[in-house]
Amino acid sequence: MPDADSARATAREAIALLIGAAGFTEHRPPPRPLPPDGPLGWAGYDAARERASARTGEEESVVYGTGVVGDRACVLISFEFGFLGGSLGRNTGDRLAAAYELALTRRLPLLALVATGGSRMQEGMVALTQLQRVAAASTRLRAAGLPQIAVVRDPTTGGGWATVGAGADVVLALPGAQVGFAGSRVRPPDADPYAYSAEGQFAAGQVDAVVPADALAATVTRWLRALGPHEDLPAAPVPRALPTAGAGTGSTAGAGTGSATGGGAVAPLPGTGREAVARARDPRRPRAEAYLADYFAVRLPLHGDRSGATDPGLLCGLGLRADGQPVAYVAQCGTPTRPAGYRAAARTIRLADRLGVPVLTLVDTPGAANDAEAERTGAGAAIADTFAAIAAARVPVTTLVIGEGGSGGALALAAPENTHVTVDSYFSVIAPEPAAAILKRPPSEAGATADQLRLRPQDLVDLGFARSIAG
Repeated sequence: MPDADSARATAREAIALLIGAAGFTEHRPPPRPLPPDGPLGWAGYDAARERASARTGEEESVVYGTGVVGDRACVLISFEFGFLGGSLGRNTGDRLAAAYELALTRRLPLLALVATGGSRMQEGMVALTQLQRVAAASTRLRAAGLPQIAVVRDPTTGGGWATVGAGADVVLALPGAQVGFAGSRVRPPDADPYAYSAEGQFAAGQVDAVVPADALAATVTRWLRALGPHEDLPAAPVPRALPTAGAGTGSTAGAGTGSATGGGAVAPLPGTGREAVARARDPRRPRAEAYLADYFAVRLPLHGDRSGATDPGLLCGLGLRADGQPVAYVAQCGTPTRPAGYRAAARTIRLADRLGVPVLTLVDTPGAANDAEAERTGAGAAIADTFAAIAAARVPVTTLVIGEGGSGGALALAAPENTHVTVDSYFSVIAPEPAAAILKRPPSEAGATADQLRLRPQDLVDLGFARSIAG
C-alpha cells in the first residue's frame, strides 16, 4: 500500500497493514448511551454521528483489540479519521481507557495507530477531559513496565497527538503525515507547514523515525522485541575492543595492572599521559558507530530530546544482539555533548530502566559543549539530569570509554563501579590544555600536565575508576 494511501487508511486498513493474516480480535467496552445530541445538546450531533457511522461502518472514532505483529502479541488502538475526524469524545475515551486496561491486565505492549483532529467540539469539556483519562491510563501502563508505541498517521493533531501520540515511549510516523498540536485550521496563517509535518517533527526531535508503510510491520516488530516486557535480563556485556590505528606501535611501559584482557593478543598501552591523549584524539581510532555496528545485530534509534532539539554527536536507542538480547545504548561520538544530547540520554536510560532493559554507554567526548547557546539551553540542568538517571537506574548499566573522557561531561554517562576502558582512551578531571592554563603554565607544558593527571587506561584501573581494560 503506498505511503500516501497508508497515511489516510481507515482504522482497519491500518491494523491490517501491521498484522497481515495473523488476525485481529476486536474488543468493545459496555455501551454507554449519550443523551440526545450529546452532553451539550448540540443540534444535529446525533445526525452527524449517524452519517459518520454509515460512511465508515464504525460506531466510534476508535477501534481496539488484540493482535499479533510479526511474532509479538499486543493491544492495538486504531483511529478512524473518517468518523468525525477521528475526534475524541466520551465514548472514544471509554474505548481508549478500556484498551489501556486490556494491555495492563494481559501485560501486553500497547500499539496506537493515531489519526485524529483532537477533542470533539460537540461534546465540549466532556470531550476535553478524556485527555486526562488517557494520561492516567498511560501512566498506569508506564508504572507497570509495559511499553507504548505510537504510529502517527495523517493527520495527528490536537489532544490526540499530545496524549496517545507524543505520550508514547516510541513515536514512529508515516511519511508526509501532518503532525502537531495545532491543526491546519487553528495555526497562524503564516506558519511554516514543515514544522507540522512528520519530517519536521523528526528534525525537531519529537519523532523517533519516519517509516515508509512497506517497512512499518518489520520496524514495529523489532521495537516490540526490544521493548518487551522483559524480566531479569543480564547486564550488557562489555563490548570487545576494536583494532586501533596504533596497535603494535605504542609503548607498554608502566602497564602495571592495566594490561589489556580478553581473547587475542594483548594490545599495547600508552607509556605516558600525553601519548594516551594523542591516541584518544587520533581520528583513525574506532568511534561509536563502529562499536555499535559490531555489538548489535539490529539497532532502533531513539531520536531527539522531546524539547525541540537534537544532538548529532550522541546516539541513543535500543538494540538487539545476535542472541536476541535487548540492550539500550547511549553513545558519544567524540564531539562536545550538547544539552539536547544529555536530555536524550536521560530519556533513554529512564525508558530502559522502566522496561527492565540493561544499558550500555559509550563515553567519548572532550567535554560538554561550553558555548553560549549550550548555556542558554540548559547545559547544567541537562547534565545533572543525566547523572540522576544513571544514579537512579535499577537495571545494570555498563560503560566502555572508547576515546576521550573529558571531565563531568563524560562522567555523566559513566556507570559507577562498572566502567571499563580501551587502550585508546583516557579520562581526566580536566583536559591537559585547560589544566595547564589554570595552573598558569605555558601551552608547552600541557604534555607534562597530562602525565601528572594519571589519565592513562592503566592509571584508571589502578585508581579504581575502571574495572578493566577491554581486550
